[in-house]
Amino acid sequence: MASPVASIGEKQPASNRSDNDDVPSTTEKQVHTTTAAVTDIDNHDHDNDDASSIASVGGRTKTVPRRVKFLSVILVSLIGFGSHWSSGVTGAMKTALKKGMGINNTQYALLDATDNFIKSVLIIATGLYTDRLGGASTLVWGNLLFTAGSVLVAAATTTRNFNFMIGAMVIQSLGDVATQVAQYKVFSSWFAPSDGFASTLGFELGLGKIGSFVGQSTANVIATHLGDFSWTFWMSVVMNVFTNLVTVAFYIFTRWCNKHYSSKGKTDPATGEVLTEKNRKLEWNKFVRLPWPFWAIIAFTACQTTAASVFGTNATELAEQRFNVSSIKAGFYSSLTQYMGFFLVPLLGLFIDVFGNRLTVMFVCGTGMFLSMSLIMWCTSMSGTAAGFGFYAFAVSLGPTVIIDAIRTSLWYQEVFGSAYAVKICLNNAMSIIFRIVTGVIQDHDGDTYNHVIIVYVILAAGSLVVGLSLVAFSLPWASPISLGRLQWTRKQRFARGDKINAQRDAFETNAKASQNRQLSIFFFGLLAILTLGAWACYFWGVATGHND
Repeated sequence: MASPVASIGEKQPASNRSDNDDVPSTTEKQVHTTTAAVTDIDNHDHDNDDASSIASVGGRTKTVPRRVKFLSVILVSLIGFGSHWSSGVTGAMKTALKKGMGINNTQYALLDATDNFIKSVLIIATGLYTDRLGGASTLVWGNLLFTAGSVLVAAATTTRNFNFMIGAMVIQSLGDVATQVAQYKVFSSWFAPSDGFASTLGFELGLGKIGSFVGQSTANVIATHLGDFSWTFWMSVVMNVFTNLVTVAFYIFTRWCNKHYSSKGKTDPATGEVLTEKNRKLEWNKFVRLPWPFWAIIAFTACQTTAASVFGTNATELAEQRFNVSSIKAGFYSSLTQYMGFFLVPLLGLFIDVFGNRLTVMFVCGTGMFLSMSLIMWCTSMSGTAAGFGFYAFAVSLGPTVIIDAIRTSLWYQEVFGSAYAVKICLNNAMSIIFRIVTGVIQDHDGDTYNHVIIVYVILAAGSLVVGLSLVAFSLPWASPISLGRLQWTRKQRFARGDKINAQRDAFETNAKASQNRQLSIFFFGLLAILTLGAWACYFWGVATGHND
């Protein structure tokens, strides 16, 4: 954008000012514009006659070319490709790991839950400091830690040392916990809701699905043809080295951008909010006052993402049993069903940016999850299981993009997006710890089958369906036209109603509702703390059970 644009008044409210060093302490004059004018400015920055809008600030131009933004998206997406490739390996190697390491389902669940445990412990602090320090620098040290951990994991599989592998997973998780928040924080600092944020998410997640597909479908092929399953993890190390090289390139690129472009050129065209890559201080006060629509999205991801995550980890072994095929074919089938929707994800991002309807997409996603898990539970034939996998492939393609974009759209302040996204990761990992440990125990007591484990998947999927339907109902004009209803707005509606967003944001922090919103948010944080403590208890119980088995 050539200049910040607001939809109301002539001066930007104090709440719109960023804590970024590039933002002056005094308010800036804003340009009163229509939706058509916004579009014109967006497409023709160089035609703006206002010389001040393109003048340099501290030697840096305010206008950020689209090609620069696009290059940043490409680099971050390549970083995500490598991490997704690595994440696809462990789930596909479940059978090989159990046989090669001499462990049972409970111990495997413990191994898988270690990653979730570390993330649930550190992710909130990581989110706060990512907002403070910026996404680029966090990506660098996070990927270095992740690569070091992957080397140790590969060494542990070579030596067949389960305890060593647990420790290696801890180090790897320390790196992963940093990079998960950082890459999407970068996107939020370049793009606003309905103005490219969902599209960039769709591109990155679509490319990530390709990486996960390649990693999962080739994991058992590499292990079989090279004669040892540990070679798969060494190949993961090679991919992580590539990821580090791209990360360094992105860091250098970011430093160059900071020297040539001012952050004042990156604004939300609807509200005039300046988008920041990092803040002057920890935004603790804004963090503890997250709005209730954000917590509504968290309720959906608690059910949908947990069901998708736990099922995805066991999909390869389930395919082996249901289709009676080798681990190589099962890995290909499960990876195909989980990641075949990679081409839908970028299209979904474009759809959300233009047409909105985020809550409707969530409802469709929850419906697909419930249908898929129901088919796998009650139709145990090969055709029924295949149909269930098909519905799962469709539903799981919708979830991440719409959830992350809905979280960003529900927030009043972009400065705390990293922290808010960290809350989502914390919840998802706490839920995954509990359900992976529980389902591992159920499977061990059920003859290593999935007959009773599927019941847990169905319950979680049903929860996502109910929450999705409730969100759509409460977004209707008679219920919540602004707070929740704005997640349904199209691009044109959001640009035209920026004044309403600003007005409700001001009411959120100034009138009698401010105290109520703060108390409600603290209440939900309390529930999250209880859930996280319960997950830690499950994890340490798993440690004791796994070592005594």
